Amino acid sequence: VQLVESGGGLVHPGESLTLSCVASGFAFSTAPMSWARQVPGKAVEWVAHFYADGTRAYADSVQGRFTISRDNDKNTLYLHMNSLKPEDTAEYFCSKISTPMARGRGIQVTVSS
Repeated sequence: VQLVESGGGLVHPGESLTLSCVASGFAFSTAPMSWARQVPGKAVEWVAHFYADGTRAYADSVQGRFTISRDNDKNTLYLHMNSLKPEDTAEYFCSKISTPMARGRGIQVTVSS
């Protein structure tokens, strides 16, 4: 199982950014997936889930600003982030949340003026 994130970087408050996660080594189209983030010294915070039945769920902190989506033909999971805030600054990683679980190495998103 391999998950590789891309699309991170430095943006200003209010701007948008889309993260991508390319998956391989498992049946992506039927796997529940998620995005999470972590700030050094703090616990991991899950951001969004995309369940196998198509249901999506979001953390309160990103509800209405972030959208999780997937392209099963490309084995790719996305996180569309709008109206970014400085408090969204973190390392973001995608995860396969069914057994065997797996996560990517992560990618940095920095929101700063």
